[in-house]
Amino acid sequence: MAGQVGALVGTKWLAEAIKSNRIGPSLRVLDTSWYLPKLNRNAKDEFKQKHIPGASFFDIDECSDKTSAFDHMLPSENEFAEYVGNLGIGQNTHVVVYDTSDFGSYSAPRVWWMFRLFGHNSVSVLDGGFKNWLREGHPVTDQCSEPGRADFKASINRSWVKTYEDILANLETKEFQVVDARSAGRFRGTEPEPREGTEPGHIPATVNMPFTSFMDQSGLELPTEELQQLFQRAGVDLQRPLWATCGSGVTACHVALAAHLCGHPGVCVYDGSWSEWYARASPELVISEGKGKRE
Repeated sequence: MAGQVGALVGTKWLAEAIKSNRIGPSLRVLDTSWYLPKLNRNAKDEFKQKHIPGASFFDIDECSDKTSAFDHMLPSENEFAEYVGNLGIGQNTHVVVYDTSDFGSYSAPRVWWMFRLFGHNSVSVLDGGFKNWLREGHPVTDQCSEPGRADFKASINRSWVKTYEDILANLETKEFQVVDARSAGRFRGTEPEPREGTEPGHIPATVNMPFTSFMDQSGLELPTEELQQLFQRAGVDLQRPLWATCGSGVTACHVALAAHLCGHPGVCVYDGSWSEWYARASPELVISEGKGKRE
């Protein structure tokens, strides 16, 4: 396993690494872009047109449990190891993840969290993402590289993955804090959910911290002191266990990244998130200012 690296790396650092021909078995760059269907953006096609030199594409939907009724649920250890090994990632590879979101970062923290979940801590998010990479004038390419296969061993930390049953039990025990990273409107139930058949709202006793609140207007992660203040204002105690949820387990990982930067030992993620909760929970457990859920 590679040594400890920072959870964030800057665009200038990565540009220098590329210029120095460091991309290879010891350093891999992944475009982890993923978009909601309503945006009509094809992340894989966009990657083929323009990406950071030497990057490979990480498909969140492909590297998932395809037997699940819910989108991009976590793969097995073997499936993850096979997938990332085919991207040239081994035990000693430093992985840098980014996405092409207009926010600066959207899906990259999900893949950052996945690597850590499967035992690979040598992973960093490109601060500001492709948005800032372009803004600063760093090089791009349409040339797709084919990294040689590497041997990757995955070892999942199952305590970081929470289920519907775990969340349900926590409503009684109140042992853990739960933060929802969706927009305030979706959380309250006043803005529509992006998935057909799912109404907005939230799980009882959850705290809303929209994932966009962890970044500044340029898409860079806020300084640690400001992140700590955000959690404090939201009433979240970073000395206590923390779980995160969202629409389908993607932006919840922004909570995990921000808390990690503040020194939290590890945020758990409800993988099914609101998509599963709305589908399975009884109506009284769907809190909403809108339609809510009817029998």
